[in-house]
Amino acid sequence: MTKTFIKALLVASSVITIASIARADDVTLTIESWRNDDTGVWQQKIIPAFEKENPGIKVVFAAAAPTEYNAALNAKLAAGSAGDLITCRPFDASLELYKKGYLTSVNDLKGMDNFGDVAKAAWQTDDGKTTFCVPMASVIHGFIYNEDAFKALKITPPKTHDEFMADLKKIKDDGTYVPLAMGTKDQWEAATMGYENIGPDYWHGEEGRKALIAGKAKLTDPGFVEPFKVLKEWAPYMGDGYQAQAYPDSQNMFTLGRAAIYPAGSWEITTFEKQAQFKMGAFPPPLPKEGDTCYISDQPDHALGMNAKTKHPEAAKKFLEWVASKDFAELYGNALPGFFPLTKEKVELKDPLAKAFLSWRQTCTPTIRMTYQILSRGTPNLENESWVESANVINGTETPEQAAKKLQDGLASWYGPQKANK
Repeated sequence: MTKTFIKALLVASSVITIASIARADDVTLTIESWRNDDTGVWQQKIIPAFEKENPGIKVVFAAAAPTEYNAALNAKLAAGSAGDLITCRPFDASLELYKKGYLTSVNDLKGMDNFGDVAKAAWQTDDGKTTFCVPMASVIHGFIYNEDAFKALKITPPKTHDEFMADLKKIKDDGTYVPLAMGTKDQWEAATMGYENIGPDYWHGEEGRKALIAGKAKLTDPGFVEPFKVLKEWAPYMGDGYQAQAYPDSQNMFTLGRAAIYPAGSWEITTFEKQAQFKMGAFPPPLPKEGDTCYISDQPDHALGMNAKTKHPEAAKKFLEWVASKDFAELYGNALPGFFPLTKEKVELKDPLAKAFLSWRQTCTPTIRMTYQILSRGTPNLENESWVESANVINGTETPEQAAKKLQDGLASWYGPQKANK
């Protein structure tokens, strides 16, 4: 055996050893999530982008069925077998995880100053002092419309309530399209795409929402009753049999070109663009009157937190810092049109309909759904009750005033600041 050959063997052995050490030092992070419909996006776009910038850290996206996620995640966390990173649902579900010590504070994480108070509210303690998940995306409410229908009827997107009602009348009088694609069978649709969509313009967004939490406002105040009055006006324009119309029926009615306007959440964008054979546009909730301040429901949808028992805290923090960056926001926002980055930094989106929704942040003040934080912790549950009452008002079985009183009486029956407000 020659010296040259021995030297070559030693060099080769060293290379193999170094490579083995490098492989041994690789860290694998597992992300727990309920968003199994997005698995392909994570595996094909998001994770490869991170891994390219961070050699030595591998990421696995492990999604569960949405309906099973909470129970499965809690069981894993209790057993100490959960992943390193936890996809956080908004408000109380994730707050409970933090209270149990399963999630860590992200207050000092690099990039958290990229998010405003409304963006962080869904993943904070009630006093607002501790944030425990990095905001990832929100959904925005408004209205999607059939541009072909508007063009044929010479209608432009309305800016005020009066213009909106005039447009609905014109569409109905023409008879070609159902003016509004919305039903009341499932109830939640009437509240989420109805009451909570238009309501912020009347209760002035965060001002009204926080006043309810503080006990300084009532659900029987004009700002909360007026949206019910508007919903009542919608009923004649929702088509025959809307009382038996379920959510999928409303979706089909619009994408098949049978309806002109769809009260929407931005999560519809991807599905609608695949199904509709016509060009679509979007407009924000019409103002009560010209000159009023515009508000939009910019609802935090999901975030990402760190398992307090992760064996790889530094790698997990590195991933969370990347999630808080503009690069991630732009990648994510374009990979999932209709789920909008919550960063304060300017993000360029390519999808025209998604860009339309996102542009409203420049002209309208964002808020979150009034029922979601604190006010739905008791019985009766304000969120669920708002579904019932919104549907009842549209169906004509209750007046706006009766619906508001039922909501107020229910809230005041268990919520301390509202008990004092009786």
